[in-house]
Amino acid sequence: MKYLLPLLCLLAVFARSASAADAKPNILFLLSDDHSYPYLGAYGNPDVRTPNLDRFAAEGLRFDRMFVSCPQCVPSRAALMTGRSPVAVRMVRFTSPLPPDVPALPDLLRKEAGYFTGVAGRSYHLDGPATGGQRAAPEIGGTLDRHGLRTFKDRVDYVEPAGRGMRDFGAKLGAFLDAAPKDKPWFFWLGFSDPHHPWNEKGARGRPDPAKLTLPPHLPDLPGVREDLAAYLAEIEHLDADVQTVLDELKRRGLAEKTLVVFMGDNGMAMPHGKGALHDPGIAVPLLVRWPGVVQAGGVTRALVSGEDFAPTMLAAAGVKPPAAMSGVSYLPLLRGAAYEPRKYVFAERGPHGGDGGMNPGISAATFDLARVVRSDRYKLIYNCTPHQPVGPVDSRQNPGWQAMVAANAAGRLAAPFVQAYFTAPRPTFELYDLETDPGELRNLAGNPEYKAVELELKRALTEKMVLDWDFLPTPLR
Repeated sequence: MKYLLPLLCLLAVFARSASAADAKPNILFLLSDDHSYPYLGAYGNPDVRTPNLDRFAAEGLRFDRMFVSCPQCVPSRAALMTGRSPVAVRMVRFTSPLPPDVPALPDLLRKEAGYFTGVAGRSYHLDGPATGGQRAAPEIGGTLDRHGLRTFKDRVDYVEPAGRGMRDFGAKLGAFLDAAPKDKPWFFWLGFSDPHHPWNEKGARGRPDPAKLTLPPHLPDLPGVREDLAAYLAEIEHLDADVQTVLDELKRRGLAEKTLVVFMGDNGMAMPHGKGALHDPGIAVPLLVRWPGVVQAGGVTRALVSGEDFAPTMLAAAGVKPPAAMSGVSYLPLLRGAAYEPRKYVFAERGPHGGDGGMNPGISAATFDLARVVRSDRYKLIYNCTPHQPVGPVDSRQNPGWQAMVAANAAGRLAAPFVQAYFTAPRPTFELYDLETDPGELRNLAGNPEYKAVELELKRALTEKMVLDWDFLPTPLR
């Protein structure tokens, strides 16, 4: 008899877990903007204070190797929503809308599982440029309108009304929940603007002391670089407070235990080797998943995960079989603590940034570049198809960091690895890095006979991916 009560309690726990795993969860997708791994306290970074996201991470599963499919917002989001690469869904250019014939995650959740779906916060970026917008010729937007190519608003039940701004994120969730039927599961995509450039927001403590920061190996130790990093971290701390308002609203509504919550970044930080670059700071982002009753609290995984994997995972969690066209691999088994065969490789692409017209003379790789990458656990191969484009960081070229690097290079005071990485043109067609011994990706091993087998292996993997995605660029192996 004395063993009966503990046994009954254990059975009740199992029953709750089984019920949570079998039910269709609500899905809350929180997407930060330009947010590189490892800039959260949960990843052991001592320079940034994110107590709310750290607590959230402790309540779920932390992914240490999440790589988006593009270091730029529009194509990356296209991959997240379609489970396919930006190349495969014809969204390498910012001016391309999501093709009407390509199903997206909210379409499938609504059609196949009866979800009420919505989006709010920062733009979803999947309908092409505004007609007459500053970043694209008016003819582009006009063409999209005349041919009915703006379809994303029709793929969801709720789109936040214009003019709500980037404040009161908890209220944004509340407004969506007020519109959602009480008898349906829901999917809500909430986009944050932090830590997108310009870095003009601060958390509770203001900006951290630049002199006390630990610089990553890919950045030179210059005062301007430290100043930029401090401003960037302050934006992340501001984001941390905004995220908590959303989690508080979820709890206030009594929905926290019934909701699968995903937090991740769309691409990396707007600094050299980051946003717009296929190095890890450009494509490695935080990914945290909390799902009460299913995901064991405090878990950590180093499995390679791709941005293409998000949509099939959310579909599988909702009981929907991902379409065969999706090249992404569901990591639902990881969430459930089941057997899981991790990826051997992840892939990403780089194309034009912002509006079209990037072939104009004098434009740097910040605006126009064509490149592909394959990454394994240890090695990375970058394939530069427009190596004549000089390096330039996206968004932050006028900031103190890049300006200090330019000045140091002109004065001959910049260390050789940084000169090679940022100020040598043309760039090599192939870049090969051993990420275990060179995490800063500064020592190119391409062409080194000692790494011939590794280079060939990665070229073969990238060639296969490009063929399967109907890539328009020439493959690395011909």
